[in-house]
Amino acid sequence: MKNLLFPLIAVLLWSINAIVNKAASTAIDPAAISFYRWALAFIVMTPFVLRSVLRHWKIVKQHWWRLAILGALGMMIYQSLAYYAAHTVSATFMGIMNSLIPLLTVVISIFVLRVIPTVGIVIGTLLSLVGLVWLVSQGNPATLLSQGLGTGELLMLIASAAYALYGVLTKRWGIQLSSWDSLYVQIFFGVILLVPNFVLANDVSLNSHNIGLVVFAGIAASIIAPALWIQGVMRLGANTTSIFMNLAPVFTAIIAIFALGEELKSYHLIGGGIVLLGVMLAQQLRIPLTELFKSKKKIKQEKDCLNDNCP
Repeated sequence: MKNLLFPLIAVLLWSINAIVNKAASTAIDPAAISFYRWALAFIVMTPFVLRSVLRHWKIVKQHWWRLAILGALGMMIYQSLAYYAAHTVSATFMGIMNSLIPLLTVVISIFVLRVIPTVGIVIGTLLSLVGLVWLVSQGNPATLLSQGLGTGELLMLIASAAYALYGVLTKRWGIQLSSWDSLYVQIFFGVILLVPNFVLANDVSLNSHNIGLVVFAGIAASIIAPALWIQGVMRLGANTTSIFMNLAPVFTAIIAIFALGEELKSYHLIGGGIVLLGVMLAQQLRIPLTELFKSKKKIKQEKDCLNDNCP
């Protein structure tokens, strides 16, 4: 039972971070918090990880460009876009979009890793798409045809897809570094890539209104939560642990109501519920489509055989 607390607390911290993203939209420039967050995480991790990274320097040198791409996807694009999106979308919406990442990961895996699609992936993708349309259109899908996606919604969709691709590439490349060594080097590249936007920002000052947000994002969300998640995977397995991500939109919505005063609308419940159902079906219905087609073909052959009076 205690093992369940590891992924549960990790998801809770990430859910709170969605609230931090929204709060940061009025307290600090997105370019500033993006840079400060990962710079702080890098500094805090250095005494514990640098020695190990230096011991495995040959591997780092061999795969540096892969680690740089992962740093760009996971540290620069994903989180930076989320900070910009927070200016126009609610924390509740951000939480629901984050819950789509496991499904997007599986869908991208079909093309990148040649994973055989399952019944759950097909049904789950269609359901989640319906839920997303309902959510983005605020319960009026016709508005999407006339107005299209809003900037914040589009940024969150790109951010979620970037993080899903990050997960797929991490699995495909299978770099022979420990989780912490790999994360540390990725953060290093992420910080470097964030420097230009940071330098060009109008105001990057830290003050009493935003420093707490930076500390939470840099330590709780970037170090503590991943550490707890890794422990969850080690103790419960990847499949069981991944189910806990379904709680992220629920936690985020509840916290947003009390911390930010956000209102939970009917389209949040309906659209978010359909999205969540789609993600859960994709996780649970693991019958490969090829097996389904084989079964249908076999049934057809048996019927044809009966009609022809086969021996």
